[in-house]
Amino acid sequence: MSGDPYTFSSDSLPADLRFLPPLANGLLGWRVYNNTMHVGGVYNGERGECHRADVPCPLAVMVETEEAGQDRYSLDTHTGVFTHTLTSASVTVSQSFYPHRYHSNLMVMEILLARHVTSEVAFTVNLATSFTSQSKDIDFQAAPDYRGGSHIQGHTRTAEFPGGPCPTVHLIWTPIPSTLTLPPERSQDRWGFILAGANCLDVAEASFDEGLELMATGGLRPSHEKAWEELWLQSRVEVAGSERLLKAVIGCMFYLLSAFPSIHDTSGFFGGVSPGGLSNGSEAQDYWGHVFWDQEIWIYPNVALFYPKLARAALEYRMRTIDGAKYNAQKQGFKGLKLAWQSAVSGREMCPEDIYGLQEIHINGDVALAFQNYYYLTEDVTMFTDGQGRQLIWGVADYWVSRATWSPDDQKYHLLGVMPPDEYYYNVNNSVYTNTVAKLSLQFAVELAALLKHPAPKEWQDVADNIQIPFDQQSLYHPEFEGYSKGYPVKQADTVMLSYPLGLPMSPEIRRNDLEAYETVTDPHGPAMTWGMFAIGWLELGEAEKAQRLLEKCFRNIQGPFQ
Repeated sequence: MSGDPYTFSSDSLPADLRFLPPLANGLLGWRVYNNTMHVGGVYNGERGECHRADVPCPLAVMVETEEAGQDRYSLDTHTGVFTHTLTSASVTVSQSFYPHRYHSNLMVMEILLARHVTSEVAFTVNLATSFTSQSKDIDFQAAPDYRGGSHIQGHTRTAEFPGGPCPTVHLIWTPIPSTLTLPPERSQDRWGFILAGANCLDVAEASFDEGLELMATGGLRPSHEKAWEELWLQSRVEVAGSERLLKAVIGCMFYLLSAFPSIHDTSGFFGGVSPGGLSNGSEAQDYWGHVFWDQEIWIYPNVALFYPKLARAALEYRMRTIDGAKYNAQKQGFKGLKLAWQSAVSGREMCPEDIYGLQEIHINGDVALAFQNYYYLTEDVTMFTDGQGRQLIWGVADYWVSRATWSPDDQKYHLLGVMPPDEYYYNVNNSVYTNTVAKLSLQFAVELAALLKHPAPKEWQDVADNIQIPFDQQSLYHPEFEGYSKGYPVKQADTVMLSYPLGLPMSPEIRRNDLEAYETVTDPHGPAMTWGMFAIGWLELGEAEKAQRLLEKCFRNIQGPFQ
């Protein structure tokens, strides 16, 4: 093993700036050196234009010196700190960034200058920045300085829907000079700069106060590192035998945890997890920062296993979108709740293309499955008694009943005109994945009603018992949807997810047939997570070598040097 696997280092930054490491703490997200950052729950634009609002980042600073030296860039995932170290013959310059893991309204930059040799000459570094307080998404105005800190405030320019709220953002930060100087009589010196971001003035000022006090007492970084240490103590997944795989797992866990709030956060607000994380999601980038099935199907299980409290925060986000989901269902002409395929804050459909919001209705079952798994994992019923969990589960069940069509010919319920997870096909009938998650969420609605002693409409059980689950009796495999021709190309994992994560009972023979039917026709350039699903399938059947070969394909989307 070459060095600490939890530290990702390089002598240079990636040429593609998209692969600069993202730093986030569930509320503030930033790709290092980028001029813009994001604040959780702050979007600009209506419907198809809705995206994470670009917020100017005062800490977008590069350290420059006239004395040549060796650069080293390191991301320490133990502590969530990114450091640029420049070592010359006489001085080491160290610049570190971190969004505070405990105090989530704070982002920090620290600079250390340390001499190697005594000198009678001062040493000066330049702090280069192209920061401007302007944003295309937020109408920022200068506000009175606060305790020596610069202050701007503004609100987004366009709400998610007509008449909706336009979130406010306050930024207060330590002014950053153009140079820092280490005088000849000192062997080293350090400087700290903080940025407080919040949606109201009181919180921004209180966070800035906290940052100043922690800097004065030397507790700013220790409190941050302690919070990360507490997180890592709750989960440790390490791999023997493959450094590449080990670093991939560590990197995945680090970036997933970075997208979630602090375990100490009691604010109750969390804006959910989008596939590109909080550091990304500007206009037309990384799904505009929206939340969709990735949160519940791909991200949530890994977090819930180790951090049920963080998993609950993701589900509480969904509960806050119930009004929007009710609006979506009514707009489609159905009852109950239709969760948005792409969701921001309101829960109304934000997908730029209508067909996904109209037809990719498996999102309802995906979200319900996460609630079901949370209950099975924790046996915590307060999600459903104190919160709105029961309204969400029962609203989803009402939607399925309203959306299903009864066929007297085969005595089955059908879901017509849908898009399966495999987005190469649309307006198809009886997607096997969609119908299966519908069945599961209806069954859980009945189970939850019994648990809470609530009378369940008999239609929930009726539709669950009689919904059509496509199956080819001749080939003994599951067609992706009604009318699917075996051998046709597919975009991504779809039918192969019936066993895991959906848990649909099937014999080893049928499981094998599904895997073999879809592996050779799946787009090799599709989403990387697809191959993990195939790997799990082959592991279920004891085929470790096949699983290994397919797992290797997952690595294609992991970009060095920061994983």
